[in-house]
Amino acid sequence: MLEQSYYDKADEIIAEHGKQQAALIPIIQDIQSEYRYLPPELLSYVAEKLGINEAKAYSVATFYENFSFEPKGKYIIKVCDGTACHVRKSIPILERLYSELGLSHEKATTDDMMFTLETVSCLGACGLAPVLTVNDKVYPAMTPDAAAELIRELRGA
Repeated sequence: MLEQSYYDKADEIIAEHGKQQAALIPIIQDIQSEYRYLPPELLSYVAEKLGINEAKAYSVATFYENFSFEPKGKYIIKVCDGTACHVRKSIPILERLYSELGLSHEKATTDDMMFTLETVSCLGACGLAPVLTVNDKVYPAMTPDAAAELIRELRGA
C-alpha cells in the first residue's frame, strides 16, 4: 500500500490532463516521471479514475517498453547497443559499468537506489557512437574508462 501522498499526486496529475480515457498515457508518463517508475497501485487507481478497465490500463503500460513497474535509481543510465554503438565497442562499456556499480543482467538497480543500468537498441545518436545517456543527457564517444569516471562524478554530485 502506498502512502496517501502518492494518490494525492496522482489526483493532481489527473486534474492537469483531465479524466478522458485518451489521457491515460500522458498521466502515467507524468507519474513515472515523478517517481522514476510506475507504481502498479497507481496504475489501478488511475484506471478507476478514468473509467478504464484495469486490464486495458495494464495492457497499455506493458506494451510500451518505456514504462517500468520496478523502482529505478536516481540516475538511469542507458547504454546503446545498436549496430553503430555495438561495432564501436559498447559492450566493454556496459561490462565496465556492471563492474563499477556491482550490477548484472539480472540486477539493474543498485541497493542504494542511486543507479539503474539498462541497455537499449538505439538512442538515435549513431554518429556519436558509442553512446550512453544518464537521465536522457547524451554522453558521446564513450570508453570504459570514461564511463567509470562518469560514475565517480555522479557519486560525488
